[in-house]
Amino acid sequence: MKKIFLISLIFVFQILIHSSVWAQLLRPIQWESKTSTNEAKVGETVELIFTAKIDEGWYLYSNDFDPNLGPMLTSFEFTPNDTYSLVGKKPTPVGAKKKFDAEIWNGEYTYFTKTAEFRQKIKVLKENPKIHATANYQVCSDESGKCIPLEDDFNFDGIKVIGGVAEEKKLDEKSKNQANSNQSQDLIKEETKPLETTNPNIVQVKTDSAKSNEEQPTTNNQQLTTNSQQTILTNKPPTGNLLAFMLAAFLSGLAALITPCVFPMIPMTVSFFTKKEKSRAAGIAKALFFGASIVGIYVLIGVLFASIFGADSANLLATHWLPNIFFFIVFILFALSFFGMFEITLPSSLSTSLDAKAEKGGYLGAFFMALTLAVVSFSCTGPIVGTVLVEAAGGQFIKPVLGMLAFSSAFAIPFTFFAIFPSWLQSLPKSGGWLNSVKVVLGFIELALAFKFLSVADQVYHWGILDRHVYIAIWTAISFTMGLYFLGKIQLPHDSPISKLSVPRLLLAIATFAFTVYLFTGMFGAPLKALAGYLPPQSTLDFDLTAMKLASPTNVSTKQVKYGDRLKLPHGLQGYFDLKEGLQAAKQAGKPLFIDFTGHGCVNCREMEANVWSAPEVLKRLQEDYIVVALYTDDPLELPESEWVTAKNGKVKKTMGKINLNYQEERFGVNSQPFYLLLDHNQDLLTPPKDYDLNVGNFVAFLDAGLAEFKKRKL
Repeated sequence: MKKIFLISLIFVFQILIHSSVWAQLLRPIQWESKTSTNEAKVGETVELIFTAKIDEGWYLYSNDFDPNLGPMLTSFEFTPNDTYSLVGKKPTPVGAKKKFDAEIWNGEYTYFTKTAEFRQKIKVLKENPKIHATANYQVCSDESGKCIPLEDDFNFDGIKVIGGVAEEKKLDEKSKNQANSNQSQDLIKEETKPLETTNPNIVQVKTDSAKSNEEQPTTNNQQLTTNSQQTILTNKPPTGNLLAFMLAAFLSGLAALITPCVFPMIPMTVSFFTKKEKSRAAGIAKALFFGASIVGIYVLIGVLFASIFGADSANLLATHWLPNIFFFIVFILFALSFFGMFEITLPSSLSTSLDAKAEKGGYLGAFFMALTLAVVSFSCTGPIVGTVLVEAAGGQFIKPVLGMLAFSSAFAIPFTFFAIFPSWLQSLPKSGGWLNSVKVVLGFIELALAFKFLSVADQVYHWGILDRHVYIAIWTAISFTMGLYFLGKIQLPHDSPISKLSVPRLLLAIATFAFTVYLFTGMFGAPLKALAGYLPPQSTLDFDLTAMKLASPTNVSTKQVKYGDRLKLPHGLQGYFDLKEGLQAAKQAGKPLFIDFTGHGCVNCREMEANVWSAPEVLKRLQEDYIVVALYTDDPLELPESEWVTAKNGKVKKTMGKINLNYQEERFGVNSQPFYLLLDHNQDLLTPPKDYDLNVGNFVAFLDAGLAEFKKRKL
C-alpha cells in the first residue's frame, strides 16, 4: 500500500509540474493603434492605423487573398454609429509578403513577419467620434508547428474635431444615412485584388493602447497535462532550404563537367596553361585566376538574373501562367537538344573572337579563356544553368547568385586543379559514347521538370489538364523510358552502339525501374511524400483506392452528422464536428473520444494529416478505436443564439470557431493548433495531450496509451 501511495503521489506531483508547461495561452503578437492626425474637421478623412509586432518565428495572415483558399484572413469589425463612416470596405494591408503554396493550399496568400500594418480610412461626421473595432486573425509558426486564432479590441476616441466643416466634403443627410447603412455588416468577406504595399506618409500620430483580450482562463484542476519532455519538431521555413538548393546547384555543376561539350575541353585547357608559362608558380597563379574568372562569370549571370527576376518578380514567376508556360516550353527545348534533335549554340564568331583574345596570354588571356570555355560549352551547360536559374526564380534576390556560385564552383574546381596538377589528367577516363549518354539522361530529367511548370499554371488557373493522375502517368512513362535507355533498348542519334551492358548502366536501370514502380503506386492513391513539392495535390486524383477502402460500407456511418455538409475529415475517416454529438456517439459505441482542435488556415494541421494521420497504423486506430471529433477554431459559421457562449471575460461567442476556441482555452488553457486530446465519456483526459509532432511512432504510442487508460477506467 505504501508503494502504491508513493507512486500515486509522484504521479500527481508530475501532473502539477507538467501543467505549468502546457497550460498557457500563447500571444506571440502585440497590437497598437493610432490615427494619422490628432485634429480634423467634420467631413474630413482620417486614417486609423493598426500596427502589430510579431514574435520571431511567427507570421500573421493578411486580408487580401482568396478567403476560400484556407488560411484565416485578418478581419476588422467596426461598431457603427453616427459619429463616423467607413471609407472603403476593409483596411488596406501595408507591406504584406506574397507566397504561392502548391503543397497545402494550392494557391497564393499574403502574410506578415516581424511587423504588420493595416490602414482604414474613416470620415468624421460629428464631434467626439467614438470608434471601436475588433480584429480577428490567425498567427502561425513553422518552427513550433502551432497556429493560434486571436481577437483584439481597439478604441479610437482621441480625435479632436476643430471648428468648421471641411470644404468640398460637406455631407447631406442622405449621404450620412447611406454611409451608416454600409457599416451594418458584421464582417466583410468580399474578395479583392492584392493591394499596393507602399507606405503612405503619416501626418500626425497619436497612439492608443489596444484593449487586447488577454485574460488567462483558469485551468481545470482535474485535467491531465502534456509530457514536458515531448519533442516538437521543426518544420521548414517558408523561404525553403537554401542549403539544399545550393547542393543541388553544385551537383548540377558536376553534371555539366561530364557532358560532351565540356569534358573534352579539360585537357585542352590544361595544356593552354602548361605550355604558355615558363615557371610552375606562374602557371599555378594563372590557373587560380582562370578558375576565379569562371566563378565570376557565372555569378555575374546570377546577379543579372536576380536584378531582373528578383524578389519583386518572384510571385509573378511562381504563379502567373505566362512565365510558367514559357519555362515549360524552354525546358522541352532543352530536353530535345540533349536528346540530339538539335544543338543550342551561340554564334561561332563570338567564340572565335574570344579565343583570339585568349591567345594573347597574361591574366587577361586567362580571363578570356574562361569566357571562351563558357561560350563553347553553352550547348551543354546552357540548359543546366537555365534549370538552376529557373528553380531560383521564385526565391529571394540572393538565391540566383548563390545558385550560380555553387554551380560555377563545381564547374571551375576541376579545371583549376588539373591545371595545377597536370599529371592527374592520366587518371581521367577517355572520351567516348558515355558522355552522350550523360547528356541524354539529363534530357530525361529536363523533360520531367518541364511538366512541373505546366502543373503550376494548371493549378493556379484551374484548367484541369494536368491533374495528379495525368502528371504521375507522364512521369512514370518518362522514368520507364529512361530505364529502357540504360538497358540499351533505346538509342538516340548521337549514341554509340552498345555491345555489352556495363555494370553501372545495369545498376542505374534497376534504380530507375524501382523509381518507376514507386511512381506507379501514386496512380492508386499512394501519397508519394518524397515528391510532394513536385506533384499536384492528392485531391485532384480521380482513382484513390485508399480513400475508397476507408469509405467502404463497413466503416461508414450513413447517419448525417452535424455540419457534415460543410466539413470533412481527411483520408476517408468518419467522425463528428460537434462535441455533444461526438460524445453521444462515443457513449453509444463504447469508445473514447479523439478531439482534434484544428483550423481551416492551420498549415501544420494539414501537415499532420498528410504525414501522420495517413500512416496505416494511425488510420487503423483512429477508425477502429476512437470516435473522432474535429473542432474547427476558425470557422466563421454563426450558430443559432441558443448555442452562443459567454466567455469568462464577458464576451459573447457566436461563431463555431470562437465557441470551439473558447472551449479549448477555458477548459484546457491552450489556444494553439494542432492540439489533440483523448477523452473519456466524462470529458476527462486519458493521457497527456499532443500537439505538432511528425513522428508516427510517437502518435501511435499516444493513441495506444489513451485506449489502454480508457479500458482501465471501465473496469
